[in-house]
Amino acid sequence: MFANNAATWGIAGLATLGVIARPWNMPEYIWAVTGAVLLIAFDLLPLRDAVAAAGKGTDVYFFLIGMMLLAEVARKEGLFDWLAEQAVGHARNSASRLFSIVYAVGTLVTIFLSNDATAVVLTPAVYAATRTAKVEPLPYLFVCAFIANAASFVLPISNPANLVLFGARMPTLPQWLHHFLLPSIVAIAATFIMLRLSLRNSLCGGVDERDGEPIVLTRGAAIVAAGIGATAVVLLAASAFGLDLGIPTFTCGAVVTAIVLLLGRKSPLSVARDISWSVLPLVAGLFILVEGLNRTGVLPALAEQLGQSAALAPHATSWGAGIVTAIASNLINNLPMGLIAATTTHAAQVSHHITGAVLIGVDLGPNLSVTGSLATILWLIALRREGEHVGALSFLRLGILVMPPALVLSLLALSLTAT
Repeated sequence: MFANNAATWGIAGLATLGVIARPWNMPEYIWAVTGAVLLIAFDLLPLRDAVAAAGKGTDVYFFLIGMMLLAEVARKEGLFDWLAEQAVGHARNSASRLFSIVYAVGTLVTIFLSNDATAVVLTPAVYAATRTAKVEPLPYLFVCAFIANAASFVLPISNPANLVLFGARMPTLPQWLHHFLLPSIVAIAATFIMLRLSLRNSLCGGVDERDGEPIVLTRGAAIVAAGIGATAVVLLAASAFGLDLGIPTFTCGAVVTAIVLLLGRKSPLSVARDISWSVLPLVAGLFILVEGLNRTGVLPALAEQLGQSAALAPHATSWGAGIVTAIASNLINNLPMGLIAATTTHAAQVSHHITGAVLIGVDLGPNLSVTGSLATILWLIALRREGEHVGALSFLRLGILVMPPALVLSLLALSLTAT
């Protein structure tokens, strides 16, 4: 038994390291899938259990496909180019003002469409804006990554991990806002201030106004914009009724794409071909790896320890749980960390306050490293499509300045809401 558990942990650790480090520039999904296959091949996880584990991510798969459909059809219809021109125009030749506009828009997109949508939908629009403004794109692209995590616990729908973590114990919306509104405001404000200070040398100049005829919002682009707005309304309604978000998001994305393609008499193959499908096996592989770890018995042991600590020192436990999950999310990615945290907190039956601290760690902690969250991985994939590259070290240098203050202040704000 010990040998099997050690092998499971070794395979899961190496697979996670591969996802984070991407040796030989191989895509993230290859390492996650390879780890999952090895667990099955060495009989460390029965095939039936692996399939069931992958099936737990069905809602996430549908959600991601829907968002990727919206993003791809928006790109092809020129919506991002039009939005870019609007942003640059409102910046009034100020790089600093453009930075603030991008941050404000990213906050709204994350709150009402989720952090994954910010990575998938907003990143191409921001890149288009930097091309129009003829400025260095990375400072503005960093905004997409950091606000995707910093604003991801304003509402339950702001991050699918929120729904996974609370599960059937999900607070009502008033209860949610009571616990998380103040910590969210603190996280958003602290992240903005630290980003603005850290990137100040890149934001001193002006931006160029676009020459020539203004970009016209085409019928197809207007339909996609309306579809994105409608998707936000649908997600809010689904969350209010306690429904899963995957199918509604997929339906919205599919309907909007179909309408645009039919009206434009275009082939769906052009959209399907350019979607980053590799993110789906990546998520499936991570779900399987977590199930393998669960079978080693370590998660029940963690739950027992968490329950004992919560009974003895609830306040200290909430701080410790938030900080530990924040760091661990960067070591193993916050998607598997969220699944582990959900299993552990549910089994330990800890208070909403401790679960809230864990959630802040899972949502905000990944701003430390480039592969800390699924949203940041999606952001990396979007950057590669535009020919941009962000190294793990350069992101870490910025993340180590931005994330810790935001995390500590958010946990402090959460402690003020405890009743």
